[in-house]
Amino acid sequence: MTPPETDLIGTTAIGAASQAVLTRPDLTVLTQRRDFQRAARGKRVAMSGFVLQMLPRPEGEVEGIRIGYTCSKKVGNAVARNRAKRRLREIARAVLPTEGRVGHDYVLIGRSEATAALPFSQLLADLHKALAILHGPRT
Repeated sequence: MTPPETDLIGTTAIGAASQAVLTRPDLTVLTQRRDFQRAARGKRVAMSGFVLQMLPRPEGEVEGIRIGYTCSKKVGNAVARNRAKRRLREIARAVLPTEGRVGHDYVLIGRSEATAALPFSQLLADLHKALAILHGPRT
């Protein structure tokens, strides 16, 4: 006997839902060291659970929002660093598509013992507050 979930594999309902979740054309992940170094020269704000760096990109570069995540060995062993980065990815995925600005690079830096220990709702609130500080008052 097959489980009932297997009857839905390949249908458009599952494919459409997973495609909508996975596809974010406006949110690209930074992978190059030079992009992280360039973002470090921009504005930054330290919150209780992370540090957020922001740098506007020059005109003519790739459009969209780019985001990078980093945790040093001070955060802990590999398991702790990966957990912290997973939490940073989730808050960025929830907030940046709506509050991030197109043409900007953002880097979230995990903090020792705080990123993994703080409640998720506080991390979300801190990211909202950090973006408001970096972007300044709305005009």
